Formats: sequence, structure tokens, C-alpha cells
Amino acid sequence: MQKSQPIWTKSFISLFCTNLSVFIVFYGLTATLPLYATGILNKTDQEAGLLMSIFLLSAIIVRPFTGKILDLVGKRRMLMFSLVLYLLCTVLYYFIDPFGMLLALRFLHGIGFSIATTACGAIAADIIPPARRGTGLGYFTMSTNLGVVLGPLIALSLIQAYSFDMLFIILSLLMITGALFSLIVPAHKQQNGAKAKRRMSFNDLFERKAVPVGFLACLTGLSYASILSYLSIYAQGKNLLGMTSSFFLVFAAVMLLARPFTGRLFDLKGPQYVLYPGLVLFIVGLIMLAFTNSATTFLLAGGFVGLGYGSLVPSMQTLAIQSVPIERSGYATATFYTFFDGGIALGSYIFGIIAAAKGYQSIYLISSILVCCVFLLLMILKPNKQDRKAADTVKKVESF
Repeated sequence: MQKSQPIWTKSFISLFCTNLSVFIVFYGLTATLPLYATGILNKTDQEAGLLMSIFLLSAIIVRPFTGKILDLVGKRRMLMFSLVLYLLCTVLYYFIDPFGMLLALRFLHGIGFSIATTACGAIAADIIPPARRGTGLGYFTMSTNLGVVLGPLIALSLIQAYSFDMLFIILSLLMITGALFSLIVPAHKQQNGAKAKRRMSFNDLFERKAVPVGFLACLTGLSYASILSYLSIYAQGKNLLGMTSSFFLVFAAVMLLARPFTGRLFDLKGPQYVLYPGLVLFIVGLIMLAFTNSATTFLLAGGFVGLGYGSLVPSMQTLAIQSVPIERSGYATATFYTFFDGGIALGSYIFGIIAAAKGYQSIYLISSILVCCVFLLLMILKPNKQDRKAADTVKKVESF
């Protein structure tokens, strides 16, 4: 019997570490920059929300073009360029104080983030053995999930024990390490940028068939923005700031533990068996967060949100990819994340306005209502069960 090709090669591990460093910086800054803006720069909550919105705005503008850019220039070359840009922006947080310049820095940082994450995912698909690509990409997304917990955990611990300056220094060192790991990743023959068509059409930017699922992802991202951008400020007002890192730890732990089971359930039973329970859990977690008055309730909310949100996003992304032929999967993924990032960017700004007028409890109640809307829209769309051939393939792999 032929021995299966390994996934955890030197190149794969190096790329995993690079992607992990990118997301540690992203989630670390996302959790702490609102506190930096309100506590150090004396800005309003609405202005603090702009720091997330402007970052995602640039990512949204660039992301539809990224697939074409990777074809023209080359995946590894664009990965190196984006990591250098991302690293320089991370270092500059230490030196920049004026809020206007900080917004400009966030805009540039978002460009680096958009290209780096897209390039990492594309190269990961190249270096994973084709026969094990589904499993390998599942492992690769764990680098993002680990960033969800390690980013806020490291960042919040640093600002409580030391200062924001120390935070920016440590994140810069982590990013340098991630950039060095990327040097191990080899160039591949698939990168034939010179042969890529230089004409740009609408189909090079968006995949129409993925738009309905993208809209659901937009509403989900809009709801998640209440946690991503404002949880630290909300927790501070509840005297629970010290528990914020624990919230993300619980969030990531349940998400990582549940992912293998939810992925298999999606493949064998169909998306409805994952999406509907995930939406209910997400709603429960948001409502618990809105009415939390203790560390126990706060952490339980993190568990419910982690289970719900953690099963929704990868399942929705899979639905988007399944809606198109395999050769259009990259464009479907880009369309999905354009909508998803757009929802987070919009939510980061709108919830800042709402929080200033009505308080933070209201943004979590509104978020739960938005997720209820996703539930109703999903019932209307009625996502089909995964095609029989794919399900049979999963069963054969499991029996093997």
C-alpha cells in the first residue's frame, strides 16, 4: 500500500508560523488599540472604532484584486512584499502618536494584511499534497484560530503588566520571526505570473454565485465586530478587563475542540446540521454577554460565542466554495471574505456610534438580533446538502 504524503513538512510548518504571527499581531492590536485610543490618546469610542474600520476598509479595497495580483506577480514574491509592509507598519506603532497619522498607518497595515493572508492561503494550497488538501487546509486554518487567543492574551497581558510601548516592541519582534519563517517557504513552478492575463473583468473581482452566502457572512461579521472591536472596553466598564484574555482563551479552546466534529458533520450530514445550531449558540452567547455581571457569565458567554461563531464562518466559506466550479473557488473565497470583512468594518464604526448613545449592552443585543436575521435568511435560502460524491469521498477517507 502506498504511503500517504506528509502534510507537516518543513515548508508547511514555516508557512503555518508565518500566518500565525500575522494573526497574533492582528488580533493583539484589535483587542488593545481601542484602549490605546480612549485611554492614551483621549479619543471617543466612535473614534476608537475607526481604527478597526479603516484597517478593514483598506483590506476590503485590495482583497478583490489580490487573486489577480498573485497571478501576475507571483505568490511568494507578493508574500514577501506584504510581510515587509506588515512588519514596517507594526514597528511604526511605537513611533506614531497623532491620531490622523495612526489612521493612515492602519490603512497601510490593512493592505499588508489583505495580501499576506491571501498569499499564505494560496501557497498553503500549493504545498499540501492534492490528495490531502482538505485535511491540510483544515490544519492550516488552526494558525488563524490560535491567533484569536494568543493575540489578545499576549497583548492584554503586556499592557496590564508593562505598557503599550512594550506591546508594540513585542509584536514587532513576533512579526520579524514570522517574516524569517517565510524565507524557508520555497518558490513553486505554479507561479507563472508572466503568462497570466493582464485584462481585468468583473469576474476577476467577484463571484456572483457566492454573493448570497457572502451577504450572510456580512451580517455575521457585523455582529462579530461588537466583540472584536469593543469587548475590552465593555469588560473594563464591568470591572472584568483582567478576564478578557481568559474570554478569548475559552473562545478559542472550544472553537478548536469543536472544529474536527463540526467539519465532519458538515461533510456527512449537510450544512444545516452545523449552521442552525451554530447560529443559536452565537445568539445565546451574545445575549449572555449583554447581561453579564460576573466573571463566570462572561466566560460562559465566550464559550457559547466560540462554539457558535467558530462553526459558522468556515461552514459559510465552504458553502461559498461549493456554489462554484473548482476553478472558481479562489474567487468565491475572495468574494466571501470581502463581504465578511465589510461587515466587520461597518460594525466597528456603527457600534461605536450606538455605544456612545445607548451604552455597550445595546450593541450586543443588536448583534443577537442580526444573527436572528441570518437564521431567518438561511431558512429562506435552504442550503443544499453537500453533493453525494464529496460525502462518499469523506467516508472512504475515514474508512481508510
